[in-house]
Amino acid sequence: MHVRVVVPVKEIVRRVGARFMVGFDGFTVSPELRHLIGAFGVGQVILFSRNVDAPEQVAELVRELQSAAREAGRDAPLLVAVDQEGGRVARLKDPWTAWPPLRSLGRLGSEDLARRMGEALAEELAPCGIRWNLAPVVDVDTNPANPVIGDRSFGDDPELVGRLAVAMIQGLQGSGVAACAKHFPGHGDTNIDSHLGLPCVDHPKVRLEEVELRPFRKAIQAGVAGIMTAHVLVRELDDRRPATLSPLVIEAVLRRQMGYQGVVISDDLEMQAVAERWRPAEAAVLAAVAGCDVLAVCASHQAQVEAIEGVIRAVESGAIGWQALEEADRRIDRLKERFLSPYRGPEPRRAREAAGAAEHRQLARLIDPGEGALA
Repeated sequence: MHVRVVVPVKEIVRRVGARFMVGFDGFTVSPELRHLIGAFGVGQVILFSRNVDAPEQVAELVRELQSAAREAGRDAPLLVAVDQEGGRVARLKDPWTAWPPLRSLGRLGSEDLARRMGEALAEELAPCGIRWNLAPVVDVDTNPANPVIGDRSFGDDPELVGRLAVAMIQGLQGSGVAACAKHFPGHGDTNIDSHLGLPCVDHPKVRLEEVELRPFRKAIQAGVAGIMTAHVLVRELDDRRPATLSPLVIEAVLRRQMGYQGVVISDDLEMQAVAERWRPAEAAVLAAVAGCDVLAVCASHQAQVEAIEGVIRAVESGAIGWQALEEADRRIDRLKERFLSPYRGPEPRRAREAAGAAEHRQLARLIDPGEGALA
């Protein structure tokens, strides 16, 4: 039962907006994004290939983003994120280093190389002002027919996946960029891409513990800053809602059973696994109630506004308790304090120098000569 707390609407809007991560179109701050920052105070922005042209341009874009946040009276800098996994999921391409997929690291089994790749990723991201890399993938790839994970995973051995993930997390975070283990509680043994439909997992709890959850436990022990949820229906845990929208998965398993105290971020709520069943406002409210701290809505401005306004209404009505909102706020603040304090803005010259640095390309070739040769 939620206790109603009378809070000024302006404060509700500020707290709710701070929980959202949004995407946008273009190489500069779009009018739509400027509106989201100014009117709602969104706290996180994610960059995609559609936002990326050159190192100096990305650094200037992030500078423009932070300026918009200051003008809107934000207390803390924006947290700018990207999916820079390596292989086919890499938003920063040439002249940045062309990293091989994580499967290449898995074949070698080298924690040292995984840590060094994490460090190098951070060295290329940080000067651009990007302080959250939504990587590594810690799904265990046990299904050869999986259409979305495949070589994004280190492999099919949960011990190997956990060991290399920890090394990469340490490399990233030791070099000043937050890491994010994904996709909880495991997207490895699915045969549907959650961008297109709702995948289901039917394993018993003992199998989930031994395989799917094992790498996440290791990532938690290593102090991973973020964990991203999967839009996957894990029937043994919740046979009604996908993990992103399920308190039985996030609050009961991830928080209470596994003891995770960091930031939980939803996968994009516009993916079809969620969007074909719930409207943006419904999905955002369900994700917030389930325990997601950061709510990602990555493409449509209309969906972003609907989602934010839906959560605002839920807080006003008491459907989302004020205490839960404050707890999520504290977790996000701790992540920002860890990786943005003291805040150092993007450095265009360093961004250019770090992108595709000779030692990074050499490391990529060491991990996979075929892939590294493309750099």
